[in-house]
Parts: sequence; structure tokens; C-alpha cells
Amino acid sequence: MKAKALQALRPKAQWVLHGDELEWLDTEQSEPTEAEITAKIAELEAAEPMRLLRSERNERLANTDWWASSDLTMTAEQTAYRQALRDITDTYTSLDDIVWPEKP
Repeated sequence: MKAKALQALRPKAQWVLHGDELEWLDTEQSEPTEAEITAKIAELEAAEPMRLLRSERNERLANTDWWASSDLTMTAEQTAYRQALRDITDTYTSLDDIVWPEKP
């Protein structure tokens, strides 16, 4: 997770992790402090459940994209299902407690 935090804090910076030890190689960007890294790790970890939820939702939407082809007409149930998938992040924040809409 430290690598992701570093990438988020200093995009395109040059650095190497040796285990948990950071070797800063970039001469253009300043090395982030441990406090900055720790805060970014906490932020990324807090956002992970929603990221996973959106990923699963997007996969389910992608599996029904063919319903919206120009030569097809979606049923009301199909339209409602896809809308329910798009709206799911308004109600749920992780995969742990989600109730998925039933696919028609």
C-alpha cells in the first residue's frame, strides 16, 4: 500500500522501496514525509471498499451493455436494472452489506 500512496502523492516520481524502506531518487519532486505517506495510506484504505463496490458494479453493467445496442430495445425491467446498478453507490458503501438488484 505504501507504493500506491507514493504514486498518489508524487506521480511520476522516481523512488525504490527496499522492504519498507524508501530510497528517494527523484530530483524534481520532494520526498514525502512519513506523516504524508501514513495519511495517504489511511485515505486509500478508507476508499478501498467503495472502489471494490464500483468495480463490481461496473462489471455487472458491462455484462448488460449489449442490451443497449442500437438494434435492440431494452425492456422496462432491463432499464430499471441498469439504473439500479448505477444508483447502487448512493445507498451502499462496500461489498459487505450490499443487496444487488435482481437481473431480469
